[in-house]
Amino acid sequence: METIRTIAEMRRWVKEKAVQQREIGFVPTMGYLHEGHLSLVDLAKKENHEVVMSIFVNPLQFGPQEDYNTYPRDFDRDSRLAKETGVDVIFAPSVEEMYPYYPRQLTTVQVSELTDGLCGASRPGHFTGVATVVCKLLNIIQPQRAYFGQKDYQQVQVVKRMVKDLNIPVVIRTAPTKREADGLAMSSRNTYLSARERKDALCLYESLLVCSELYEKGEREASRLKEAMRKVIAGRPSAAIDYIEICDAETLQPVTQITGPSVAALAVKIGRTRLIDNMILGGNLNCS
Repeated sequence: METIRTIAEMRRWVKEKAVQQREIGFVPTMGYLHEGHLSLVDLAKKENHEVVMSIFVNPLQFGPQEDYNTYPRDFDRDSRLAKETGVDVIFAPSVEEMYPYYPRQLTTVQVSELTDGLCGASRPGHFTGVATVVCKLLNIIQPQRAYFGQKDYQQVQVVKRMVKDLNIPVVIRTAPTKREADGLAMSSRNTYLSARERKDALCLYESLLVCSELYEKGEREASRLKEAMRKVIAGRPSAAIDYIEICDAETLQPVTQITGPSVAALAVKIGRTRLIDNMILGGNLNCS
């Protein structure tokens, strides 16, 4: 496994693989890897000749009061896990390499409408940072396929629309959320949780299961589904709801009545840690 830290060197490697007609699968991460990331690598290995993983904590997607400086980092551990899973190249640039004029970033990528609600409303500017860094990484690595997890559902929809609108020649593949044995969605931020908070964090998944059960029994009124979810979370002392929403699965517009594929999505602060989760209602996750 190679570690590449400059754009020029990464482009040289990509050019060599293009000459050899080797297809590249790309897994973008901010590091502090868990099984969710590694499951994306497994999928990428099955579908490509080479797998590139980026490890870059992107400052553009963090707000002024968010956890950029404290976001968990452990490159040695990440490197070992990536190698064991079969990654061929880790692309790990510095902030200066990715953004030579940072913090004066004059050019950004903004995706409208899809970013108005959910995490876009709670974290202004977040998805502009996400779209910008993903666009840059896709331009540098030029993969045939890029892999994302369903846990960040809104992010996936934003990236898919950006790729379509900007004619970027890559297929975006989405894999189901990877969960701990008790159902908690895997996240690098789970390491922030105390033992008590870790138990309370289960309310996200539990609320989604309640929502799904009601939906399977025939409930289609979004307000009733959201209220049932709210009641589950209200019973946890360290939990504070950021949002609970039922949205159209493609447009992410809130719905009052479920008539087609939808997504139940929520963000909850457990203590000082903000966690997200979601579940598809009335359809299957489209992995292509």
